[in-house]
Amino acid sequence: MTNKIFETVTSTKSTSPVIIVEMSGNHGNDFEVARTFVEQAITAGADIIKFQVYTPDTITLNAKGKDFQVHKDTIWNEHKTLYELYSIAHTPWDWIAAIAKQCDEAKQPWFASPFDATAVDFLESINCPAYKLASPEINDINLIEVMAKTGKPIILSTGLATQNEIDDVMAILKKHHNKFAILKCTSAYPAPLGDLNLNTIPYLRERYECAVGYSDHSEGDIAAITAVALGASVIEKHFKLDDDDISVDTEFSMNISNLPKFKKKLLDVHDATGEVSFKVPPSAQPSLSGRRSLYVSKVIKSGGLFSTDNIKSVRPAFGLAPKFLPNILGKRAAIDLQPGDRLTLEAIEDFDTSLDENNQ
Repeated sequence: MTNKIFETVTSTKSTSPVIIVEMSGNHGNDFEVARTFVEQAITAGADIIKFQVYTPDTITLNAKGKDFQVHKDTIWNEHKTLYELYSIAHTPWDWIAAIAKQCDEAKQPWFASPFDATAVDFLESINCPAYKLASPEINDINLIEVMAKTGKPIILSTGLATQNEIDDVMAILKKHHNKFAILKCTSAYPAPLGDLNLNTIPYLRERYECAVGYSDHSEGDIAAITAVALGASVIEKHFKLDDDDISVDTEFSMNISNLPKFKKKLLDVHDATGEVSFKVPPSAQPSLSGRRSLYVSKVIKSGGLFSTDNIKSVRPAFGLAPKFLPNILGKRAAIDLQPGDRLTLEAIEDFDTSLDENNQ
């Protein structure tokens, strides 16, 4: 099941959107909260659950200089340094091993974002089936090489990437395998709707000829719905337990109880967008009779002339198509006709029978 869903995630075929539930640091430094999060995500219908794998020491330095201070304009500005923030936000690796086992026992697909090579080694030791390259790591070529060499599917987030950087990463991935997907992303927390530029989704799909989704850091569901309408086949979103208002990413995370409704909306949007088609679907075929066609509106004796006074274009659609009207005017009736009679080829003298009666 796990491998199959990642085949779907990286497939270029049109599929229903896959929903990735991101836990991030929404466990409040409590292992039981993390376990409960996984339980509720499974119950709510998460297609995939994702974890972040780092420690303060693998992602930054324990330094207090200006470079290492948390920017005052972020939602995390109550923490003074990056090391302090990541000490609160990270998920201990023994917890990761335990909740990954919890997922495996429940046959629940999961994967993770490693933030350095040691995290990849750890995740390989617990059989992580796929990897996510987080937006800030887009320029860490060495990490990308380590991830690609595993041969596992890789999902690439573009929130802080230039197009040239995406080109470079894709070249590395293609050197090792073709199991990858790109997520359009805006790395702001929460991300304003006006900064999302979701029209980039079809562009990415065309340029890189791969599956494209959306990593959603906005509030609510409108961005994810729009992304699916634009062709996103994967939606990743941060979730939290409903009563959690202390964890590090709660401000832009959706309540886990909203996941079923969220998922249904995205599936409905996918169904509604469908494919490029001008076929009349079965549900609309009964309405075909409501199209217009030519009917007799006054008594016409055999040999009488057809005119706009005695034939009209009306509903329903069982007579000749209205486009034939110019070919009929001035011709004579082959039989007696009454008001309400369908106008047919047989009722017209010397009519060009090569015209397609059924071409409505």
